[in-house]
Amino acid sequence: MEISLETSPANREAANMSLLITTVAYLLLNGAQLFETAVLVPVWTAAPPASLHLFHGPYGLDFKAFWIVAHSLHEVTFLAALILNWKIPARRKALLAVFVAHIVVRAWTLLYFAPVIISFQQIPAADTVDQMLVQKAARWREMNLVRVAAFMVLSLVLIPLNRRAKFAGNAVPQA
Repeated sequence: MEISLETSPANREAANMSLLITTVAYLLLNGAQLFETAVLVPVWTAAPPASLHLFHGPYGLDFKAFWIVAHSLHEVTFLAALILNWKIPARRKALLAVFVAHIVVRAWTLLYFAPVIISFQQIPAADTVDQMLVQKAARWREMNLVRVAAFMVLSLVLIPLNRRAKFAGNAVPQA
């Protein structure tokens, strides 16, 4: 992909750096999502309410603060990349499309995934298994795989955009 644009060296560098930062941030978020999905989700969804001990006690896990901070920081970097790359048509269109899709998946997270896991965290752990809770947890786990895959695809789309842009009148070598 060759991109042509007349702009200052500082603006070019800011555009390239912002895109790299948001791509790395997205990939780091994906790593955390993959860890949670592979290691933690199978534990708490295994046999609720018996498997909900993970959320309770003095060392119970609460992911809320981590995910709020991590997604907020990433979305700030994403908006910066979108603004700083706006004058690069090929990047603008792709970044805008990925950002809109990202917001759709985030809305799905806020409307479904967050409330359901919060409701599970509020259920007292017990030594029994409730089949209705097992089914609800299994549904959450399966839909979470789709959500994590969507986030992965969106972040991977950003990688090829990180090629150095060729700017009119001042060619920058392709990386």
